[in-house]
Amino acid sequence: MNRRPELISRRTLGLSSLGAAAVVLAGCSKPSSDPAPSGASAINPSSSTSASTSASASASGSAAATPTAKPTVLANLDQIKVAGAVGKLPVVTGPWPLTTAETQSKVLVAGKGTTVSRTAIVEVNYIGINARTGKSFDQSFSAGKTASFQLDQVVAGFAKGLQGKKVGDRVLILMPSKDGYADGNTNAGIEKGDGLVFVVDIEGASLDRVTGDAVAPPAGMPTVKDNGNQAPTITIGSATKPTRTTSAVLIKGAGRAVAATDSVQVQYTCVNWDTGDVVAETWSTGAASGALSSLIPAWQSQLVGKTVGSRVLIVATPADAYPKGNATPSVAAGATLVYVVDLLFASAAQ
Repeated sequence: MNRRPELISRRTLGLSSLGAAAVVLAGCSKPSSDPAPSGASAINPSSSTSASTSASASASGSAAATPTAKPTVLANLDQIKVAGAVGKLPVVTGPWPLTTAETQSKVLVAGKGTTVSRTAIVEVNYIGINARTGKSFDQSFSAGKTASFQLDQVVAGFAKGLQGKKVGDRVLILMPSKDGYADGNTNAGIEKGDGLVFVVDIEGASLDRVTGDAVAPPAGMPTVKDNGNQAPTITIGSATKPTRTTSAVLIKGAGRAVAATDSVQVQYTCVNWDTGDVVAETWSTGAASGALSSLIPAWQSQLVGKTVGSRVLIVATPADAYPKGNATPSVAAGATLVYVVDLLFASAAQ
């Protein structure tokens, strides 16, 4: 998720903060300095997600299987039963030990929201169960808040199970060891070869593109041309350079309003007002994510209250961007910058 943050931050951002709440799922998104190829050694149980035996008692009504028992390979998920309302810690029972040849998933309760893409950020409640023992090794429900993950940075089975599902779905996932922790994880009680079961309530998901009603910008602002799946074109033309940072909504989305304490995912492009040159853009590399409170003042002041799904034009004065300039990419001291920001996701910073 750490993509081209320079033009929206005065310092290097830790943009992976969205996944801070989970024990096992965050563990598969290891720091670049972590030499472990599986990511398993990066798991560090925390108080927010417990990974404790107390959680497992409510997660399963079946007795734990002996470690030496040969797991049953399930052809479908019918033998795994999930009880409880969406939004509450479910009770999961099954013929433990069990496994599957390939990751399987099933929608238990259907939602009607945004479809989850392969690289989406998802906001979820979940419980993870060791398919060998039937015991929970991680869950978010008791924390009283959701967890957020970018799907291309979590274990493969979790991503496979949620891709194509919708916000509002409760999803049951069974994955083989190869799609979870092929080498096991001793901190979570996961042995080499253990399959994993997840029940996931999808509370939110990022958009692929902004969507909403077009809004005519005020007179005197730069013009913006939509280029589909490429960076929009910003033309200064005869626009009047403002003396204060200003913004305009070009597309009005229908999602949640961004709060000052949120983390956001965006696509953006930036041009220098005086030269018209493109200074930075994310469209060629992928959307960027980070805590709004870490970004330049222009973004902090102009994105609060805007809704997910919106496209926002921001003209940032030097004082609210880089008053002393920036080295890489190059921004001269005193430069006025023009941004087009597509708001794809927002959630409470974790």
